[in-house]
Amino acid sequence: MRMELIQPFINAADAVFAESLQGPTKIIDVEMDQETYRRKGVAALITIKGDIEGRVILDLSPEVAVKVAGALAGTEMEASEQLVKETVCELANMVIGNSVTLLNDQGFHFKVYPPEVHMNDAGLAGSGDTEALVICIETPCGNVYLNIAMHYLHRRRQERNAVPALD
Repeated sequence: MRMELIQPFINAADAVFAESLQGPTKIIDVEMDQETYRRKGVAALITIKGDIEGRVILDLSPEVAVKVAGALAGTEMEASEQLVKETVCELANMVIGNSVTLLNDQGFHFKVYPPEVHMNDAGLAGSGDTEALVICIETPCGNVYLNIAMHYLHRRRQERNAVPALD
C-alpha cells in the first residue's frame, strides 16, 4: 500500500468534511481489505485510470446523507432517494476534486471518471492485485466510509515485463 497515493484522499476528505459540515472530523477506524467491498449505505464509486489507477468509494447511510444535504444547504432537507444519491455524489466530487489537485501537484497524469451510485446489495469488486484501505470518519452528521484502492500503473507494467516468459 503506497501511502503517497492514499494520503491525498484522506487529507481531502478531512478538509472537505470539516469545512462543509462545519465541525471537527475524526478517523475512528482503519482497516485493510482485499475482499469485495460491501457497502454500508449508499456508495459512490469513482474510477481513476492513468499513471495511477484504482478506485475510491465514498459510502454513507441515507440518514447521514440527508443530514449532510441539510448542512450543505444550510437548512433541513426532506429525505428522498434522489436527495440521498445527489448528496453522496456531490460529497464524492468534492473529495475527489481536492484529491486530484494534490495528486496533479505531484506530477501524476490520470483521468477521473464521474461517480457511479451503488445502492444494490452486490459487492463492489476491487482490483485483484490491489488491497484497499477502508477508513471510517466521524463527522458532525454521522459516519462516512472511504474505501481507497490505488496502485502505480507503470510499476505494474514494469513488474510484468520483468518476469521471464516460460518456454
